Order: sequence, then structure tokens, then C-alpha cells
Amino acid sequence: MMPSSPSEELDSERLLSEWRWLCPQDLTVIDRNAFGDLFLSDETGRVHLLDVGGGEFSIIAQSISEFAERSATPEMRQQWFQESAVKQARDRGLVAGRGQCIGFSTPVVFAEGGGPDSAYVADLYEHVGFLGDIHRQIASLPDGSKVRLVVKQPPGKL
Repeated sequence: MMPSSPSEELDSERLLSEWRWLCPQDLTVIDRNAFGDLFLSDETGRVHLLDVGGGEFSIIAQSISEFAERSATPEMRQQWFQESAVKQARDRGLVAGRGQCIGFSTPVVFAEGGGPDSAYVADLYEHVGFLGDIHRQIASLPDGSKVRLVVKQPPGKL
């Protein structure tokens, strides 16, 4: 299922800390794609997709076994794991290792974002957290709103 190392253990709470405004329930990461999107299981066994680029959280399967079965199909491998985009990134020399993902210097949620020239290998936790913070800040804005990003160093960090 996961295109990363199966031995990679991910800290669900750390990954979701900046997304609790959108998904406050108990969730466990069961898979992810190369772009940092997270597949999460809830306490009932349902599987959710947290699309970190688009800022969307949705149920995609009623059980982990249904998710496993569906994720083996070519359509879902393309939709959920974006295999064509991963191949294009690899062709450009971008290969995310353990604890990494492919990010974009301008997030895909913005009209100018997501271009192949802006792709880079990012730390998974930093990338997912950064996007959670951005999406929280813009969640109430209507589509097409103009925003200005100001990146500041967190207090206590130099």
C-alpha cells in the first residue's frame, strides 16, 4: 500500500497537531502518499483521507480492509497515491526518503502553487504541520480570496 518504507513508524499526534481544528477525533495514520496526504483510521475502523494540499478531510472507506482492496486498483492508486505525479517527480530527481515527502514552494491550495518547478523534498512533519497551519488560517475565506503569506520564526527558535 504505502509507497514509503513499511517499517516507517509515523507519529500520528505529531502529524495531526496542526490539523486538530479540522479532524479532532482519535485517528491513527495507516498510510500516506509521497505528497504527505494521510490515510487515517478512526476508532470505528473507517478510513479517512486528509488531503494536506487541498485542506480536505473525508471518509474514503468503511474499513481498513476495504481501503486495502480499493487502493490496489489502478484508479485509486492514481487518485489517492498520485502515481503519475510521483513518477514525474522521480524523473526530475525528487525521491522522498523516510520521514520526507514531496512539497511545493508555493502550496497547491494557491492558484500559483503546485507547479513542477516548485517541487522539492521536504521533511514530512514540517510540511504537514505548515500546511495545517495555513489551511486553518484560510479556512473561512471564500475561494479566490487574495492572501499574503508572512512567514515568521516560531517564538523561542532562532
